[in-house]
Amino acid sequence: MTLTDRIDHATHTLLPADSNQARGLAEFAIDFMSGHIGQPDRAVVDRVNLLFTDSVFCGLSAIALQTNAPTVLRAEAADYPDPNGAMIFGSTMKVKAEKAIVANCSAVREWDSNGTNFGYNPALGHTAGEFGHNDFYPVVVAGCQQRGLDGNTALRGMILLDEIRGRLAEVFSLKSYKIDHVVHGAIASAVVYGAIMGATAEQIESAIGMAVAHYIPYRAIRAGKQLSDSKGASAAISTEAAILSVQRAMRGFVGPADIFRNPEAVFRLNEPTDGDRAPFDLVPAHSGSDFALMGMHFKLGLYEHQSAGGLQGLIDLLERTPSLLADPSGAAVASILIKAYQPAFGIIGDPAKRDPRTRQSADHSMVYIIATKLRKALDLAQQDGIAAPADTNDGWWQALMLTPYDYSHEALFHPVTRALMDRITFEHGGPDYDANYPDGIPTSIVITDNTGTAHDSGLVMYPSGHARNTTADLPAILSHKFELLGNIAVNDPADIINRFALTDCTPSDVASLYDFEINTHDGYE
Repeated sequence: MTLTDRIDHATHTLLPADSNQARGLAEFAIDFMSGHIGQPDRAVVDRVNLLFTDSVFCGLSAIALQTNAPTVLRAEAADYPDPNGAMIFGSTMKVKAEKAIVANCSAVREWDSNGTNFGYNPALGHTAGEFGHNDFYPVVVAGCQQRGLDGNTALRGMILLDEIRGRLAEVFSLKSYKIDHVVHGAIASAVVYGAIMGATAEQIESAIGMAVAHYIPYRAIRAGKQLSDSKGASAAISTEAAILSVQRAMRGFVGPADIFRNPEAVFRLNEPTDGDRAPFDLVPAHSGSDFALMGMHFKLGLYEHQSAGGLQGLIDLLERTPSLLADPSGAAVASILIKAYQPAFGIIGDPAKRDPRTRQSADHSMVYIIATKLRKALDLAQQDGIAAPADTNDGWWQALMLTPYDYSHEALFHPVTRALMDRITFEHGGPDYDANYPDGIPTSIVITDNTGTAHDSGLVMYPSGHARNTTADLPAILSHKFELLGNIAVNDPADIINRFALTDCTPSDVASLYDFEINTHDGYE
């Protein structure tokens, strides 16, 4: 069966490898944003609104705790006032759109705690498995603020942005060539921002070409023993460049055309093809429920997404065997063995991350994440004088949810956490684990107690928060997350949550979406 035969042409558009896909994406976006095509199901709209709200509370709490990159970029934005621009979080001042976008995207991404995709679409054979995150919604809000558009239009733009970057992640693995995954988001940002701002298809094509030809970030951003601000701000900085590319194209600058088939651009350069073809077909959805964002995952707290299987395995074991928490020092736990698939082992099992000394390294350290979750369980059991802090999976996730304070300097060097880290062995699980990724997050954890008894989680594939998990009460767990992060940043989190129900937002509501006070705190970092 050919790819054409596998596509539902009533709900999807095929942009074949032998076509000008940059122009095709531009035309698709213009038609989608204008309403000429496309009717996403209500579940899709609700899902993107939840992903958006999640991203906002991640951003607000990062600003409130005065993390460095968002603080620097917010101050920079204030130096670029523009009465025709957009707003940063917690402000009514209009600034240059690209400056509002870089500041807001940086805040959203700072904790590495918002949504994630894995680039996996086996129905079409598109399983490149590129990572990506829901960092780019500030692009849509900025454009809607500039154009005076309503909340439903904003949601439509967010669906489109996730659709483009999600489908690119399914067909081209940037990480395989040491290129940072934010490139897919930058391309999608150029397309959607251009469509919202009224750019022509030719101008959007030029903007995509400029973004790809001039601004390719490599994974050097994420390398090193202790990570820098560049890791968290990568999406923001690449997106700023993409927005500038759109603005230049709309002023008449002509960038490289047909960039996906350009033999010297990153796509065909790394995956050469015969003839005038891109390395992949693209199949974006415009209607129904089969949108890329429906396969994206939520992080239920602050942790690198590759650790979610280990966290679920830990919770499963603690729920089954609360006696592991009997000694508040953690002495009931003699050793912990974690096994996972290669990308997880390579990224969060890096030997340098066995001794993380910054938050950016700790939240990419499997041993730190697992040890901290376990230490929190020990603390709660001791404080409450009970055998276990919760009695259901959802309750465990809420009770032990990792927050920014679990990555503070004090938390990084907590003696119990450090002692537990020394008892953890993290191994590559081998071919059987690798074969199950990116369908799931294949991980197992074995805790051996102080009597020598081994407690085995078994293979965890779809942890809570995963798009294919069917057992967790996701809205309830996320509601707790929003409340935890919201209480750091604002006086009334419930009011802010309601504010971001975008289907009810008028153009005036969108214009004032970020008009609320953010409470700031000293001393976090």
